[in-house]
Amino acid sequence: MKLLIKNGHVIDPANKIDEVMDIFVEGEKISKVARTIDAKAETVIDAAGKIVMPGIVDMHVHLREPGREDKETIFSGTKAAAKGGVTSVLAMPNTSPSLDSTEIINTLKDIIKKTANVDVFICGAITVGRSGKELTDISALKKEGIVAISDDGASVDSDDLMLKALKEAKKEKLVVICHSEDKSLSGQGVVNLGFTSTRLGLKGISKESEHKRVGRDIKLAEASGAAIHIAHVSCAESVEIIRKAKKSGVRVTAETAPHYFSLSEEDLLGYNTNMKINPPLRTKDDILAVIEGLKGGTIDAIASDHAPHTESEKEIEFEHAEFGSVGLETELAVSVTELIGKNLLTWGELVEKISSNPAKILGVDKGTLGPGKDADIIIVSPEKEWIVRKEDLVSKSKNSAFIGKKLKGVIEYTISKGKVIYKTS
Repeated sequence: MKLLIKNGHVIDPANKIDEVMDIFVEGEKISKVARTIDAKAETVIDAAGKIVMPGIVDMHVHLREPGREDKETIFSGTKAAAKGGVTSVLAMPNTSPSLDSTEIINTLKDIIKKTANVDVFICGAITVGRSGKELTDISALKKEGIVAISDDGASVDSDDLMLKALKEAKKEKLVVICHSEDKSLSGQGVVNLGFTSTRLGLKGISKESEHKRVGRDIKLAEASGAAIHIAHVSCAESVEIIRKAKKSGVRVTAETAPHYFSLSEEDLLGYNTNMKINPPLRTKDDILAVIEGLKGGTIDAIASDHAPHTESEKEIEFEHAEFGSVGLETELAVSVTELIGKNLLTWGELVEKISSNPAKILGVDKGTLGPGKDADIIIVSPEKEWIVRKEDLVSKSKNSAFIGKKLKGVIEYTISKGKVIYKTS
């Protein structure tokens, strides 16, 4: 099968491409990228006026399978990914049971092989049951193909155990993804601690519960020499700690999610549980700090933190609702609207954050349009606007923080390994 994309504005920072070019695909691989390609192909796409970029590599996705298929499945989650221009996802380990053994990893690999619409990479658990008590067999999990470890949704409280995990990860050449939260400080909080939490009459989560643990995780990484990645950075203090650590040579990378540079605690005044997220939406000053972190390179990646929940878990009293928002279908459009549309990042910088950098951090051969690479390509109408509607979401769960929002940037085509897996009707 041959596919030819003509006249698109190709953005590929890994190969320093930012101009109108053609792309020729043969089978699953990119064969040629050039200003003009005259070749016969079964499928020819005219991408004039469109952005052509590597498929998104989303390094923070909760697919819920196995165990909570009522929320999401590999099939439904990766179908949502395709609609959002995401061609590779990292499946996080807080499933039921956790991804903490070779048996469960093999079960998941079998489900992925049978039902996934895009590439699914696996993140194994740091501790058994993600309980923070006993390390998993990290070496055995690596042999089964995991690309990272995390207890996402929880932090390993024990310094000694976390240091041991980091040393094991270094030996196995795995990145450790840190959910940096000190539960003794965040407690039973449900929103950011401050004026808004008081106004809402809800228990607050301090920024300290995040940035103190970010600082601890970075110190342990420095002591071990391991590579760590700080997930879902939400506050100014965390950005500053990461910035200083990078300058001092610590092997640390970081991500944020679209809701942390587009929504603030003030958006919670309507008690919308779809905006109940962990870490919580912070202040407008924190939004500015996160954006500065993205612009300056302190924050390396943008990930959705796609967290599907059923209506019965969300459409209840705010205090009792689950944390999280779905994000696979909106992450690019929110980024285009808030970062490109406001001249905060260039297209090249956004592609780095959302495609090439996540691939580098995970050590997977994705996020570039170079010849010989997998033909994971998306074609985007950069100026076209759309409104996020609950009924249009492909994800099995519909708990999007962006329902009703007008966004810019429409995915016209998603191509995975040379095959068109999504196109706008």
